Amino acid sequence: MKDKKIIHPKEEDAKVLLINDIAGYGKVSLAAMIPIMSHMGFNIYNLPTAVVSNTLDYGLFDILETTDYMKNALKVWKELGFSFDAICTGFIVSEEQVKVVADYCSQQRKKGTRIFVDPIMGDDGVLYNGVSDSTITYMRQICSVADIIMPNYTEAVFLSDKYIDREEVTRAEAEEIVDGLRALGSKSVIVTSITVDGQTCVFGYDDLEQDYFKIPFEYVPVHFPGTGDIFSALLIGSVLKGRKLQESTSFAMNTVRELILLNTENADKYKGIPIEKYLEDMTKF
Repeated sequence: MKDKKIIHPKEEDAKVLLINDIAGYGKVSLAAMIPIMSHMGFNIYNLPTAVVSNTLDYGLFDILETTDYMKNALKVWKELGFSFDAICTGFIVSEEQVKVVADYCSQQRKKGTRIFVDPIMGDDGVLYNGVSDSTITYMRQICSVADIIMPNYTEAVFLSDKYIDREEVTRAEAEEIVDGLRALGSKSVIVTSITVDGQTCVFGYDDLEQDYFKIPFEYVPVHFPGTGDIFSALLIGSVLKGRKLQESTSFAMNTVRELILLNTENADKYKGIPIEKYLEDMTKF
């Protein structure tokens, strides 16, 4: 299919809003995404959904929810006439916050803002504590105005309401899940960590190419918090620079894998990957 012409803002002028939580200790969420996307040349702004003392992996933490601040900040931004070329959403703490973000993204989408959604709600077949049916409904509303959504397999099956009790699917079933997500209104879809016909992969649909794609990968049995945020930052940044979705997905996958392999011997993995060490090299992986 012939490439459609896309007009992108100049890299140095593109304003990107990140809606996610911020950890005081650990390279996750905003603490991971801001340096990566800033280094890629974007003007980065943020709307924290919560302030977290440290990554949750330590087992002891404190969280300050920022719902009232978010509402007030958005009001101030509206009065000041602030706008963004792209909005990227990540961890949203409560059902009320999901509704606030869904309404804001819907309003901004009408003005031409590109919306990228990582619908963080669960993993390993289970939804996180506090994620209700209403939360899923509002998350579907955010997805309905998205240019690209990036759920993991657990989030994908709950959002599409298909194969919730299955650990792996066939190619036809994977396409059905993706079609269910596209039916919400999402243009392109990327389902991470899905097992299709016995093979671990990223499976998705590229709206510009109007075709499904499957990118297999070999699982690295080392856990670092924040790798999903690194993946999102790299993928979104690559797409905003004008690269094709499959190329951007492969770039993000390969880079995250390389970062994990470079840090497998780290004594404290709970604090995430020290990404500042690798900013200059990330585009070379």
